[in-house]
Amino acid sequence: MADIQSLARDQSAFAHPTAIWTRRPAPGVALAARPFHLADGCLTNAYTLTVDLDRTQVRPVSSTAGFHLRDLVTGPAVAAVSGAFAYISDNPDYQPAEPCLDLAVRDQHVASLPTITKPALLIHRGRPLVRTVAATGTLAIAGRPHAWSGSKEPPPPTPPPGHLTVFGAANCRIRYHDDARTGFRRDTDPATNTTPRDPLALDCTVTTTPTGPRITALHPGGGADLFAGAHLLRSHRPWPGHLALGAPVHVTQIDSLAAADVDSALSLGPSAADAAAGRTTAWDQSLGTSPFRPNARHARTLLAIDDRRLTVTVLDGAPFAPGFQGVTASEAAALCERADHDPAAVYHLDGGQTSKIAHRNGRGPVDAVGSLHYLRWPRHPHEPFRWQGLDGRHLHSALTITSEESR
Repeated sequence: MADIQSLARDQSAFAHPTAIWTRRPAPGVALAARPFHLADGCLTNAYTLTVDLDRTQVRPVSSTAGFHLRDLVTGPAVAAVSGAFAYISDNPDYQPAEPCLDLAVRDQHVASLPTITKPALLIHRGRPLVRTVAATGTLAIAGRPHAWSGSKEPPPPTPPPGHLTVFGAANCRIRYHDDARTGFRRDTDPATNTTPRDPLALDCTVTTTPTGPRITALHPGGGADLFAGAHLLRSHRPWPGHLALGAPVHVTQIDSLAAADVDSALSLGPSAADAAAGRTTAWDQSLGTSPFRPNARHARTLLAIDDRRLTVTVLDGAPFAPGFQGVTASEAAALCERADHDPAAVYHLDGGQTSKIAHRNGRGPVDAVGSLHYLRWPRHPHEPFRWQGLDGRHLHSALTITSEESR
């Protein structure tokens, strides 16, 4: 127990190069491990999952309740990868109703709309697709059509009548506090975590209900809690009368895509090239201390996709392991080039202590690589740290890999 407690500040036990190996969880699926030596005597271990899209099915999954990654590797699923950036706070008493940041579609239900243009991974008409998704679209409230755009986008110069502005958990700001046991704690101030005040505005909280998304609260003048619903829709005077409690909300278009053609989707992080160049303002505010700062080393998860193959790589590291703290954004881009990937076409998934790949390893139990140093932080002053390396962090999104030949 004492050794586990010491891992909260000293994780050097994990700072060792991996053996070089390849495992094949299923036909068309390969997981390879190899170490990479970096500048200044640093090290990372790369775990690369390569998936043949003609022999497998890839699906973004998300959940408000959350899950552990290994729990997804059941039935025909042979592997799972930690997914998109989600809200992370150490305050269990104040969490968003929809923790996924920006776009989230699950089972053809639009759970969360984007506040700003970002790349996204979509299952579009049955096939995985990565594309930049503009934070614009259309929806219907009580059957009446509206155009919408994200709140972080420049407002339209002359908004059309009935135009709506989208707010959500991605508008939050993470703050940090020193903590004697854990080093720091993250949270969000509920008093300031609201839509801007505006006497001409009406903010509508949209909540997922058993009968579909509906308006569940109205906030004249703004000041609506960003975490109260799946997202919020802002209208300006004159307010249409059909913006009323209980009114059903149906998203019809996201960017130029018909929402009905999108089976599932998750917003992605910046490309490896954009992160290396510092073009990350769309992500920084809601992630707190940006993982894309120059020279900041973090574990990272990177995704690349074309018509035939999906590749996910975890570049491992532990925050309290000198020489094994992960890679910088520039090093990640350089490693992409070394693997013959264009850094502009490789995208970040959630990194840091979330970086993990779970997979079947023969007939044994489900195995995992990445973030094996992970500890469950204590919620009470006298509660111990608990090692949770194989299960890792409680996640709200992931990618699952299903072998068509094992269905």
